[in-house]
Amino acid sequence: AMDMSFGSILSTSIDFIKGVPNAKPGNEPPMEKIDSLEIVENKTKARLIWFGHSAFLLQIDGKNILIDPMLGDVPAPHPMLGGKRYNKELPIEIEKLPQIEAIIISHDHYDHLDFGSIKKLKAKTINFYVPLGVGAHFKAWGVDQKSIHELDWWDEISIDSTKLIFTPSRHFSGRGLSDRNKTLWGSWVIQGTQENIYFSGDGGYGPHFKEIGDKFGPFDFAMMECGQYNEKWHDIHMMPEETARATRDLNTKMMMPIHWGAFTLALHSWTDPVERVSKKLEEFNQAYIIPKIGESIWLDNIQVENSTWWKN
Repeated sequence: AMDMSFGSILSTSIDFIKGVPNAKPGNEPPMEKIDSLEIVENKTKARLIWFGHSAFLLQIDGKNILIDPMLGDVPAPHPMLGGKRYNKELPIEIEKLPQIEAIIISHDHYDHLDFGSIKKLKAKTINFYVPLGVGAHFKAWGVDQKSIHELDWWDEISIDSTKLIFTPSRHFSGRGLSDRNKTLWGSWVIQGTQENIYFSGDGGYGPHFKEIGDKFGPFDFAMMECGQYNEKWHDIHMMPEETARATRDLNTKMMMPIHWGAFTLALHSWTDPVERVSKKLEEFNQAYIIPKIGESIWLDNIQVENSTWWKN
């Protein structure tokens, strides 16, 4: 639960109006562009491309899979109700993406499930894998019911040689004033023929990370939520030090902090997540990477340079 008193809600609202120093980058963060032909031609090597926040293109077992593809400008029900993306462009525009074998959704919040993005993607996407109840959104948006697959926690489903497992997280759902927790939320385990990957979605720290690691680990790569947090709502968004602990619990060779780098949705500087989590990860001797948006992460031999690009 994220139960805040009226006074706490009021004070937090005032804090948002006042803002915090360095809440957004002064200039657009560096970004690498990718060509559609390069995506089409890669049929054999597993690769991740980050779009900022929690959105990824995963190429695995010859498939193109989009994870939480919020590729719009504003993570809100209306452009007037939220801040714009830091970068004016994406590594590749939706219209230039090739056929997508699957879209995977962690939950239905606006910064993870974007109507405009799905509207553009639905014609080129074969299947949609979503938490229980979230399929209703897709059906309302014109997606064929046969293409929608709803999963409960611990459910497994395969796309040829690639296995998807929907796993727990400590979060909540809802897109309006009256639908809170009417749909499920969670994290994902993605198992290819060679790679074992974890995507945390959103959520607070808890024993489920160790349970997932015990059941399906060790992992080759884990995308771990780290951003848009506050002590007032740490139950549903981990603090950076908790993200590091969750990574240790999970048992992964390599970790990447996500849920930052694209939008300002909380009361911390935009660089606070990576500065704090990297310090704690180093205490744990945990390997991690912080790639630029659009930079290719080749999972068979990760060579991303751990530069401090966000400081420039």
